[in-house]
Amino acid sequence: MVQKICKRCVMDITDPNIVFDENGYCKHCSNALEQNSKIKLNLEEKNKELKKIVNLIKKNGKNKRYDCIIGVSGGVDSTYVAYLVKKLGLKPLAVHLDNGWNSELAITNIENTLKKLDIDLYTRVLNWEEFKDLQLSFLKASVPDLEIPTDHAIIATLYEVAHKFGIKYIISGHNIITESIGVPMWSNGHYDWKYISSLQKKFGNIKLVDYPKMTPLNIFYYQFIKDVKMIRILNYVNYDKKKVLKIIEKEFNWKNYPTKHGESIYTHFIQSYILPEKFGYDKRKCHLSNLICSEQTTRAEALCQLKKPLFTPKELEELINYSCDKFEISRKEFESLMKLPNKSYYDYPSYENSKFYKFLRETYKKIRVY
Repeated sequence: MVQKICKRCVMDITDPNIVFDENGYCKHCSNALEQNSKIKLNLEEKNKELKKIVNLIKKNGKNKRYDCIIGVSGGVDSTYVAYLVKKLGLKPLAVHLDNGWNSELAITNIENTLKKLDIDLYTRVLNWEEFKDLQLSFLKASVPDLEIPTDHAIIATLYEVAHKFGIKYIISGHNIITESIGVPMWSNGHYDWKYISSLQKKFGNIKLVDYPKMTPLNIFYYQFIKDVKMIRILNYVNYDKKKVLKIIEKEFNWKNYPTKHGESIYTHFIQSYILPEKFGYDKRKCHLSNLICSEQTTRAEALCQLKKPLFTPKELEELINYSCDKFEISRKEFESLMKLPNKSYYDYPSYENSKFYKFLRETYKKIRVY
């Protein structure tokens, strides 16, 4: 009998490349546990490293208004990062990408947090006609990487703003504890401008002029010439999601979302409906498996969570209608997009086989500050 689900986490064969060992454990959770153990074993050492990094940031930012950049979305991770950097005595500039899909709750959470912490906000508002056309291109391409247009723009914007203000450090909320498990077939190409531009060229109707982009040359310029470093600060602390939620709820009157990344209406729609319905991908499996590996939930609890519906019929109807109106397409057009043959990142031109791009990626892994 073919094994369908990991016996330790909740990852399963909806990842077509999943590998199980002789114990029935998948490679995803084995790798996550290995990374988590390194953080736990070296937490005292990590704290020492963090102090050194903080001192470097303060030294570099002396006599400057800001010494670091933080991205803010209204989510748990970015809210806690804002709290943490101020607690460490840094002078952050908060950067938010407005892609037109913010929930009202996300806006309120951001405003409450930054006001309480006295942090300035820089908002980059995307050209909606361009961005809408790009998102539609990804839907027409029939790939699951529907968040790439936003994720790529966020990354590019953070580097652009750091360069504009002469800031050397971007402090990220991305972390090993809650985000180490990912599936390339479910989402790929975050830094891949060739992939993004090729889909827009093939399926789009508008040339991308204002959209923030990161080409290999941009990456080389920002990371190697300008020496802008991305610091994943949550990897240096004991990051417990439940405790963090209590802190930000108390400090900022922060309100939780119905789903992970629910601060964006479109992200909620993608993860709750499009991915499960069209591709059979339920990203809760990654999120919950990360929490299992960090001992912040149990496998039994995770399996119970997965049995719960992602939405009510009324919520689904509202999401579909809202998204169709936003995209200015009919319900029939949307349903036809959902029925297109499924494709992936690997079906389109990309930097996947570019030696220069791989060189940049591997070199940066060796020299970057985590």
